[in-house]
Amino acid sequence: MNATLPSAEVLRATLAGLLDGLPPKQAAQAVERLIANYRGTTPTDAPVLRDRSDVAAYAAYRMPATFEAVRSALDALREAAPDWAPVTHTDVGGGTGAASWAVAGAWAGEEPRTTVLDWAEPALALGRELAELSGIPALRAAEWRRARIGAGLELAPADLVTVSYVLNELTADVRAALVDTAAAAAQAVLVVEPGTPDGYARIIEARDRLIAAGLTVAAPCPHSAACPIEPGTDWCHFSARVSRSSLHRRVKGGSLPYEDEKFSYVVATRFGTQPVTARVTRKPQIRKGQVLLDLCTRDEALRRATVTKRHGELYRAARDIAWGDEWPPPGEDG
Repeated sequence: MNATLPSAEVLRATLAGLLDGLPPKQAAQAVERLIANYRGTTPTDAPVLRDRSDVAAYAAYRMPATFEAVRSALDALREAAPDWAPVTHTDVGGGTGAASWAVAGAWAGEEPRTTVLDWAEPALALGRELAELSGIPALRAAEWRRARIGAGLELAPADLVTVSYVLNELTADVRAALVDTAAAAAQAVLVVEPGTPDGYARIIEARDRLIAAGLTVAAPCPHSAACPIEPGTDWCHFSARVSRSSLHRRVKGGSLPYEDEKFSYVVATRFGTQPVTARVTRKPQIRKGQVLLDLCTRDEALRRATVTKRHGELYRAARDIAWGDEWPPPGEDG
């Protein structure tokens, strides 16, 4: 496969080529168990992915969604720090490498040196195979290393550390230790969790620890002060559209050609960034002659903005705005 940068299309094609012989019944059973673990709240002290069948099912079930969620978060980081690009990247609990695929394609002309750490050797093995089949230099050059993702984990200094869909597998004390370790090692830390109330709670915990370690929030928040959401009343999350291949639909038992991945995230840095003035935190409501936007703002508050036709160009911009975008758009006067 000739590709220079990862994309959703390249990932789907690579997965299809590697997993073509996966028995549907076996895959479905593995996916059911993985979904139960993914949605559960019970931490584990053993790898969730036990063998190649588990890993193959996981790759078909989760890699496209994880890739899109991490890519969306990285887009926000690039917007906040347009002149910065990582040279080194550590993917903690990276499994088959979905986050590493997203990082490899986020900065055009740059090929970060990636190290993927995971405690499941079958996941690392499949990740290596996918990277090799991709034909993408940055992925093929990545180091895939077995490491226990726990309180004793040591991380070498890196420009970027990603921790995607990992914290839900850990106990509270181990989560805290891992975030502290990432903060000490990195210039930028990205943490992604499921877009559920529990996932958001873990993101807030990580956000607080990153700030306490001296980092500042680059995205999605417009500020590094306390989150204005009252605990228990709501949760901050976003959505990424995921195109589903026939393999993906077969494994997940769905019929639609797409799904929407809900995720929560935070990215914090040790270097200066330009956070957005406000972030759209819900799907915009388009009504006759007006658009309703739910915003998290730089003055540390949540507010509803109503944009009407009398706002002219701003109204036209609001009709095209998406959940998770900055507001007002660059170049527009709010």
